[in-house]
Amino acid sequence: MDKIFSGCLRKMATEQADPVNYWLLNADGEQLLLNDFIGKKIRLNYQGIIHCTSCGRKTKKSFNGGHCFPCFKKLASCDVCMVSPEKCHFDQGTCREPEWAEKHCMQPHTVYLANSSGLKVGITRMPIGRWIDQGAAAALPLYQVSSRYISGLLETHLKQFYADKTNWRKMLKNEQQEVDLVEVRDQAYLHAADYEQQLIEQFGEGSVIRQTEAEMHQFSYPSIQWPIKVTSFNFDKQAEVEGTLHAIKGQYLILDTGVINIRKFAGYDTEVFSD
Repeated sequence: MDKIFSGCLRKMATEQADPVNYWLLNADGEQLLLNDFIGKKIRLNYQGIIHCTSCGRKTKKSFNGGHCFPCFKKLASCDVCMVSPEKCHFDQGTCREPEWAEKHCMQPHTVYLANSSGLKVGITRMPIGRWIDQGAAAALPLYQVSSRYISGLLETHLKQFYADKTNWRKMLKNEQQEVDLVEVRDQAYLHAADYEQQLIEQFGEGSVIRQTEAEMHQFSYPSIQWPIKVTSFNFDKQAEVEGTLHAIKGQYLILDTGVINIRKFAGYDTEVFSD
């Protein structure tokens, strides 16, 4: 096999197309179009070195998708409110990085419905990339809200009626059920009507806007075969991963021998080979 790529990995870059285009990235900004290797044998060799995706320092262990422990503890992007935005503490004056929050959290967010492993509700500031990273077959905006905090409050309310997690194994098997997202959207508005009005009264006009005319987005992913059984690789336990690349979905490479989540191993110094 010939070496086709090397460096400290980053989350794969994507582009909406039919099917979605995927690029392998490293810390130096080099990229490799992975769609070209569908159906070919590839090998990934982890070199035993991790560099923090934020500060670049060498670290023995990765936290929160590629951070060293000091960055994990100090960065706002690693705080609990990024997973649970309804726990935002910006107004309490305890945000780790207020300027960062102004640029990322105090900005319009989309509350959406998606079909990945099944129907789910979610939030995002950058819809297309988020939907692709979740392996969604289809997605439909539900609301636009004026901040991440409000999106978290609304999502928490809707979680009474809809799942907010993706079953990643079903997603990788491409087993999602057919869902009429437009019909579900109309039901969701009924479920949220009273709470929606409470949020508008609390945060002001324009803070919560229904996306009744939003476009449905549908996605297909590069594949020659979907797995029947999903077995995941872990660089922390196995430094070499090899097999025929059957598909790419979410942030996963799907080989005939198992799957690997590239985003999980951001910062891992890796060499990639192919025939």
